[in-house]
Amino acid sequence: MTEPIQPARVRVAPSPTGHMHLGTARTALYDYLLARKTGGKFILRVEDTDIKRTVPGSEQEIMNGLHWLGLDYDEGPDVGGDFGPYRQTERREIYSQHARMLVDGGHAYPCFCTSERLEKVRQEQQKRKENPRYDGTCRVLAPDEAARRIANGEKYVIRFKMPHEGSTTAHDLLRGEIVTDNSSLDDSVLLKSDGLPTYHLAAMVDDHLMQITHVLRGSEWLGTFPLHVNVVRAFGWEEPIWVHLSVFLKPSGKGKLSKRDAEHAMKDGYSVFVKDMEDLGFTPEGVLNWMALMGWGVPEDDVMTLAEMVERFNIDNLTPSPAAINFAKLDHFNGTHIRLLADGDLAARIKPFFIKAGFAVNDDLLLKIVPLIRERLVTLDDCIAFAGFFFKDVVEPIPEELIAKDLDAKQCAQIGRKAYEILSALPDLNHSTAEPPMRAYVEESGLSANQVFGILRVAMTGQKVSPPLFESIAIIGKEKSLSRLLRAIDILERM
Repeated sequence: MTEPIQPARVRVAPSPTGHMHLGTARTALYDYLLARKTGGKFILRVEDTDIKRTVPGSEQEIMNGLHWLGLDYDEGPDVGGDFGPYRQTERREIYSQHARMLVDGGHAYPCFCTSERLEKVRQEQQKRKENPRYDGTCRVLAPDEAARRIANGEKYVIRFKMPHEGSTTAHDLLRGEIVTDNSSLDDSVLLKSDGLPTYHLAAMVDDHLMQITHVLRGSEWLGTFPLHVNVVRAFGWEEPIWVHLSVFLKPSGKGKLSKRDAEHAMKDGYSVFVKDMEDLGFTPEGVLNWMALMGWGVPEDDVMTLAEMVERFNIDNLTPSPAAINFAKLDHFNGTHIRLLADGDLAARIKPFFIKAGFAVNDDLLLKIVPLIRERLVTLDDCIAFAGFFFKDVVEPIPEELIAKDLDAKQCAQIGRKAYEILSALPDLNHSTAEPPMRAYVEESGLSANQVFGILRVAMTGQKVSPPLFESIAIIGKEKSLSRLLRAIDILERM
């Protein structure tokens, strides 16, 4: 009989210190998938204790980003829950109590060393080519002496008393046993002099009190993994299942993704920040599909909806192998998911881009346009380049683009006149009405379809690349189409 799957309680715990990064979004995605797969809970916890680096509006951007991606959390600052508060700055007393518990149990100690003294020690260690670390001065202070100095109002932090003998063995789900010699570990600060905790205390306490079963986080925490394991064990708590996800590499695959790489990506119309992705015209479905496969050991071309990801997800399939950011794959998945959208859904998604570009959008017209441009869209904002002309009263063709290959302006004007003569005589310019006589003209004239229809395309749309010509003419309508054609003829005759 198969062992029943236990419901997982997982959390994504970003700091509101800037834009929400793809790394945070991917962690949230895997958390969400695990929670939904096991019938568990997905929690948003805001780790906002780094007051100096907190950016106004960042917390809201995180929430907006998760909702945009469709990763709706079950507990969090704005939705509540049984394990709140969900902002760490609102849990200050909880951390103070737990820091005192560690001190009372002999696992931590007050440290009164000034920043000046610590800097001097650090410089001396560097001169001796030693790894900078706390030298343990306050570790050996008698408890009575420490209590007296605290009572006198002396500033202090609380440091964890890391064992110096033996080694620490920590288990990561993706990497197995990780063994670290304790003599290389530092007595890290758990509680700062302002009473706020560092990540090393706050996250461990919160994960325990919020009954987190699986801690999914970035591989940058592997360096302090032994510390975190020791803190949890000092409290005598059961450890969560630790999962350190794969690191993102530069698009070249060489080296970790940097801020400079992010700036270069933006110049090319890409970003590593969720808010930018939305603004650049990427769909949440495309972004999720792309992110999911960077660290999930399934075929990298698999197209999946969020519901299909939940169905297929298995935490054991995650891989620690570094994942190179591949923006071409993002384009592939985004375009694929755009083509899966219903007409009405796609129309609603591209409408804001037309409005932002200054067009007055008619919803009925938009619905007619969608089937013509769907296959051409890679991002939603591509709609402007392909279909902006539909919403213009007048288009402004570049004169040179009205001249077909191997012809001059006079010849092209004559072709325009003949096209006007044919189209103006028709009862309407529907596709089935307009295309046959124009094709007959092409055959009779000895001209190529590329020449005749190329002139018509630029005249009607103002651009050399457009959706299918006669379907576009039908949507533009007879009056406006003929007006545009006359304007193009006039331009050609003036050349």
